[in-house]
Amino acid sequence: MKIGIDAIAMDTPDFYVDLVTLAKVRGDDPDKYTIGIGQDEQAVPPSSQDIVTMGANAASQLVTPAIRASIGMVLVGTESGVDASKSAALFIHQLLDLPEWVRAVELKEACYGGTAALMMARDYVAGHPDKSVLVIAADIARYGLATAGEVTQGAGAVAMIVKAEPRLITIEPDSVYRSTSINDFWRPIYQDTAIAQGKYSTEQYLAFFQAVWDRYQEENKLTADNFAGMTFHLPYTKMGKKALDLALPKAEPQTVKRLKERFDASTRYCRRIGNIYTGSLYLGLLSLLDHDATLQAGDRIGLFSYGSGAVAEFFSGILQPGFSDQLQSAVHARQLDERQQLTVPAYEALFSDKVPYDPEDYRPDPAYFRGQFVLTGVVGQERLYEKRPAHASNATQQLD
Repeated sequence: MKIGIDAIAMDTPDFYVDLVTLAKVRGDDPDKYTIGIGQDEQAVPPSSQDIVTMGANAASQLVTPAIRASIGMVLVGTESGVDASKSAALFIHQLLDLPEWVRAVELKEACYGGTAALMMARDYVAGHPDKSVLVIAADIARYGLATAGEVTQGAGAVAMIVKAEPRLITIEPDSVYRSTSINDFWRPIYQDTAIAQGKYSTEQYLAFFQAVWDRYQEENKLTADNFAGMTFHLPYTKMGKKALDLALPKAEPQTVKRLKERFDASTRYCRRIGNIYTGSLYLGLLSLLDHDATLQAGDRIGLFSYGSGAVAEFFSGILQPGFSDQLQSAVHARQLDERQQLTVPAYEALFSDKVPYDPEDYRPDPAYFRGQFVLTGVVGQERLYEKRPAHASNATQQLD
């Protein structure tokens, strides 16, 4: 029985900051951001948008009546949880009005959480072939204004339907994974900005990739030449390129050319959205599928997932006949193109206006409400979400 991703969709905030503009304000050479890091634009979430609203917005594109009736689990991988106890999956379950006879769970292991959810979903479907699983990987990456990590911030969600006989891509039973406790990146529960040992984290990302890639080749008798494309966890696009380079020394020249070209296709969404932690790998997969029309059914795609702390996994998927019919490339392009560019002062104000880590009531600014689902406030320490009419927008003025 084939098991894999039947449908996939993304969501990201309707506001962004241009990184060339930001570089100039910060006194940096724009090439440092656009070439050295490999980022062009960065999604900026207002306080009314969080992993729940983005996850629900992404998932709402996929939950048809048939899928709704077949869902057995809702899994959310994130490291931006809105509560230390209650699962974001339960908030999303309510917003989507899903059946009550399902499991709803949140999973955490840094940027690996989305892959953990995907693999749990695959195992569940193997035992329940008539069921489907809604998997959501959603995050908001925050490091702070004018910090070393500022250019690698971002926000977004990727939703996937996992089921038997998928129409998009199978998840092959060839995973190799590795876990080792290290301190390269973490976020204490009392703050919403991460602490990163940047150079060390990069070194560990590459070392973990080399280790699982070597073991994957040995166990599965496959090499880079067997892959039509490879996708990576992308905290920023240059990180994935460094990992890809480690897989290419023994590859045939045509393989090197193919994998580099398709890697570039896989980074286009990341370059415009930024880092979305648990969803970054799947945003890369979606970008590859949306931007490379030469892919064919039967092509093998490699996927490398990395979560600081650290857990890494390399596995592959096989594109299915008619897979391109399941894509929503035009929808994604329109969403990105219709976003509103913020001035740097507006970006800084939006970044600083956040739901506080204290018991006081808080109300987001309705001028920034966007999309079908919004956080309308925190009252009595309870988060309040609202489902609004599709494509609703409260503000038409230019925000600057």
